[in-house]
Amino acid sequence: MVTKTDPRHVRTVHPRLRELLFTVRRFLKNPLSVIGLALVVIFGVIALIAPVLEPPRYPDPYRIPHTGFRIQPSPPSPEHPLGTMQQQYDMLYGLVWGARSAFRIGVVVVAANLLIGILLGLLAGYFGGALDEVIMRVTDIFFAIPFLVMAMALVVAIGRGLKAVIAVLIILGWPSYTRVLRSDILVTRSRDFIMAARASGASHLRIMFTHVLPNAMYSVLILASLNIGSTILTAAALSFLGLGSETGTADWGQIVSLCRNWIVGTPTDRFAYWYVVFIPGFVIALFVLGWNLMGDAVRDVFDPRMRRR
Repeated sequence: MVTKTDPRHVRTVHPRLRELLFTVRRFLKNPLSVIGLALVVIFGVIALIAPVLEPPRYPDPYRIPHTGFRIQPSPPSPEHPLGTMQQQYDMLYGLVWGARSAFRIGVVVVAANLLIGILLGLLAGYFGGALDEVIMRVTDIFFAIPFLVMAMALVVAIGRGLKAVIAVLIILGWPSYTRVLRSDILVTRSRDFIMAARASGASHLRIMFTHVLPNAMYSVLILASLNIGSTILTAAALSFLGLGSETGTADWGQIVSLCRNWIVGTPTDRFAYWYVVFIPGFVIALFVLGWNLMGDAVRDVFDPRMRRR
C-alpha cells in the first residue's frame, strides 16, 4: 500500500505539481500579466461589494439615482465624488454598478459562445463529411455579414435592453470559436493515440470528449480569454448608439451616451465638462486592458510555440 509519505507517491505527484508551478511561474514572470490580473481582480471586487460601496436606492439596483432634472452636468463634490451627468445622474453609482453589468455581459456571452463553438466545432471536425460542410457554410454566412451592422439590426428586431444585447452577442459570436476548434480537431483526430483508441473499441462519444477535445481546446480557450474585452466594447458601443440599456441604467456604454452632448464643453470653456467623458471612458479602457493582458498571459502559458521560446 502506498501512503502519502511513501517516496513512490511523491514521485507520481511531483511531475503534475511541477507543471502547475511552472505554469504559475510563467504567468507571474511577465509584469504585464500581473497588471492585467490586478485590474480584473480590482474590478471584480468592486462588482462584488457594489451594494456596500453604493447602496441601492430603488428596488432595481441597476437604476442610477438622480437628484434633479437639470441638463448641465455637475462637477465632483462631497455628495457626488465623481460628479453627475445630465439630469443629475450620479456618476460614481453608475460606474460601480456598471462593473456588475460588464462582468455579466462578458462572462455570460463568452461562456455561451464557447459552449456553442465547442459543440459545433467538435462535431464538424470529428465527423467531417456533410455535417462539416453544413456547419462551415453557416459560419461563412455569419462571417460574410459585418458584425456590428448585424448586431444593430438584431437588437432593433428583438427589442432594446441589456438582455437583448446579450442574446444578440451570443447569436453572432460563436462562429470564430467553431472555426478555430475545428481546425485543431482535424489535426488531433489523425494522431496515433486516437487511432489506438478506435482500435481498442472506444465509442465515438468517449473518443471525442476524453481524447480529442482535451488535446484540441487550448486555442479556443485562448480565443475566449482574448474576446472578453472586445465583447464589453461591442456591448458598450450598442448602448452608446441607443440600442442597449434604458436611460438611467448602470451600464458603462449608456453612461458615455448620456455624456456625449458635453464632450466639447461650452463655447467659452471647451474642457468645462471633461470629467463626464474622461472618467467613464477611462474606466472602460482599464477594464478592457485588464482582460486583454490576461488573454495575452493565457496565450503565453498555453501556446506551445510560446512555451518553447
